[in-house]
Amino acid sequence: MSSLEHAGVPGTVAGAPSAWDFFADRAFRALAKAGAVLILLLLAFILWQIGRKAWPGMRDYGFGFLTSTTWDVGRGHFGILPAIWGTLYSSFLALVIGGFFGVVMAIFLTQDFLPPRLSVVFRTTVELLAAIPSVVYGLWGIFIVVPAIRPAADWLYAHLGWIPLFGSTLSGPGLLPASLVLAIMILPTVAAVSQDALRQVPYRVKEAAYGMGTTRWEAILGVMLPTAATGIFGALVLGFGRALGETMALAMLIGNSNQLTLSLFSPANTLAALLALNFPEAGPREVAVLMYAALVLLGITLVVNIAGGAIMAVAGRTIKK
Repeated sequence: MSSLEHAGVPGTVAGAPSAWDFFADRAFRALAKAGAVLILLLLAFILWQIGRKAWPGMRDYGFGFLTSTTWDVGRGHFGILPAIWGTLYSSFLALVIGGFFGVVMAIFLTQDFLPPRLSVVFRTTVELLAAIPSVVYGLWGIFIVVPAIRPAADWLYAHLGWIPLFGSTLSGPGLLPASLVLAIMILPTVAAVSQDALRQVPYRVKEAAYGMGTTRWEAILGVMLPTAATGIFGALVLGFGRALGETMALAMLIGNSNQLTLSLFSPANTLAALLALNFPEAGPREVAVLMYAALVLLGITLVVNIAGGAIMAVAGRTIKK
C-alpha cells in the first residue's frame, strides 16, 4: 500500500474504464462531430438562401456591381464599391483605436498595476460596455462625440487640409466619429479575450525574465506580449469581425454617402448601413441587389475570420517549435 493510501487518500491507480465510460465517450464524440457538421450545413444553407435571392442581381449586374460607385434606384444603377471601402476603412480605424486601448487595458488588469478591488471595478465597467444597445451608442455619438471633435477637426482642416486624411470639414456625421464609437463598441471584446490570453502565460515565464535582469515593462513587452501574441491576435480578429457587421450606430454616424474618400471627416457608407436603410422600401429588383450586397458582406466577414484563424494556427505551430 502506498503512502498516499496510508494517509487516507483513495488509490492513485484508476480502474479500467467501464462499459458506461466507453459509451459516454463515444456518444460525446458523435455529438461533437454532429454539432460541427450541423454548423457547416447551417452555413451552407444560409449561403444558399442568400445566394438564391441574390442571383437575379448577380446575373444582371455581375462583377461591375462591386466596382461601380453609383447607387441610383430611379435609374436602376447600383454599385457598392464606396460601401465596401467605407466598411473596411471604418472597421480598420476602429480596430487600430479599440485594439490599442483594449490590449493596454488587458495589460493593466492582468499585470497587477491596480489594486485587486479597483481592477474588478474597471473590468466590470468594460464588460458593461458590451451591454449598451447599438442605437444608444449612435445617439451618444451624434450629440456628444461629433460636437466634441468638431473644433479639432476644423483646426486640422484649416492648418493641415493639404493632407488627404484632413481634406474636408466635419459638418456632421463622418468616418472619424463613426470609427471612435465603433472602437468603444469592440473594446470589451478585445480587452476580455486579451486578458484571457495574458492570464494563460505561465508566471514562471515572467519570473525567468526578471531573473535575467529585465525591468517590469521589458518583461511585459518583450516576454509576456510575444508569448500571448496568438491569443491577442485572436482578440483583434474577433473585434474586427464585430466592427464589420455593426449596423445601427454606423447608420446613424457615418453619413450614408456613396463616395470614395480618405478624409476622416467626410461622410461615407458601409454595407451593413446600406442594407439596413434600403431594405424597408426596396422593390423586387432592389431586394436582389441588396441580397447581393449582403452576400459580399458575408464573404468579407468569412474571409477575415478564416484568414485570422489560419494565421493563428501557423503562429501557434511556430511558437511551439
